[in-house]
Amino acid sequence: MSDIRQTPEEIEADIERQRDELAATVTQLHSRLDVKSRAKARAKDTVTELKGRATTDTGKPRPDLTAVAVLAVVAVVGLVVWRARH
Repeated sequence: MSDIRQTPEEIEADIERQRDELAATVTQLHSRLDVKSRAKARAKDTVTELKGRATTDTGKPRPDLTAVAVLAVVAVVGLVVWRARH
């Protein structure tokens, strides 16, 4: 505990320090409990990471992934046509 013989200035400084600590604690609790903002930030980070993986350094789609996507579309269309005929 604090010394009983504190000056008013020391008491005020102690109160200000405690206010700052309490404000920091409240801010930490608020950010931990703000699930919506945390989810949005996580989603944004994930999208950024995926875009980084799916594009070249110039920002264009990676050719290998483009080829895989085209093959997947052709396979799905082929399957739909085959199922429609049988």
